[in-house]
Amino acid sequence: MSPTEIAGLGLAAAAGGAINAVAGGGTLVTFPTLLLFGVKPIIANATSTLALVIGTSGGIYGYRRHLDGVRAWLWRFVPISLLGGLIGAILLTFTGNKAFSKLVPFLILFATILFLAQGAFRRLADRQQAIRGAILFQFGVAIYGGYFGAGIGILMLASLGFIGLEHIHQMNALKTMLGSLINLVAAAWFIRAGLIDWPRAGIMTAGAVLGYYLGSHYSQRIPQKRVRQIITLVGFILAAATFYQEFVR
Repeated sequence: MSPTEIAGLGLAAAAGGAINAVAGGGTLVTFPTLLLFGVKPIIANATSTLALVIGTSGGIYGYRRHLDGVRAWLWRFVPISLLGGLIGAILLTFTGNKAFSKLVPFLILFATILFLAQGAFRRLADRQQAIRGAILFQFGVAIYGGYFGAGIGILMLASLGFIGLEHIHQMNALKTMLGSLINLVAAAWFIRAGLIDWPRAGIMTAGAVLGYYLGSHYSQRIPQKRVRQIITLVGFILAAATFYQEFVR
């Protein structure tokens, strides 16, 4: 690898980690960067997944003060996140990225709108129905996350709002934990399938750890309302970028 590629991969992973720590969609930075340097799509997806899952350790550490507030929800979401992530990873090895890529812009746009309007929807929905719906939705997110994963952070934030969580830093702590589990089982499957580009994964892991930590650490210094606005803005930008990538370019 050239110095330019090393720097590019490291910076892309740092940016992706920071975006994931605050909102989601970091894969849309890391995955195209790997493609730019000539990595095949499925290898790029697997390598990006591994780098980002190790990188989430920085985000979990950054949000450590808020984990106690969401610990009670873990037993509901962890099993389906693990199962869904594994299913998605297996599906990827038998299909490929392009089979799902057309849905990505619609998913991100839908999730952003849900996140923006979750308060109104929550007032209209029965709490138990909302919880069951959020768990089922998380299972779908986990499958998608194991398969490709772009924007799963925003998808999870949208669903977590329906179960009554309002503290954005607690929501981000739970989202980061669940996202790490989804990517963990997916990465384990990718390693087993021999899909990891290890030298590039090593470089991107270092960048991702730094990006996750900085994103989680400094986002907590911003008022919660402003963080929500940033998440909404990132969601709409990601939706527009993926629509352009899939249907215009």
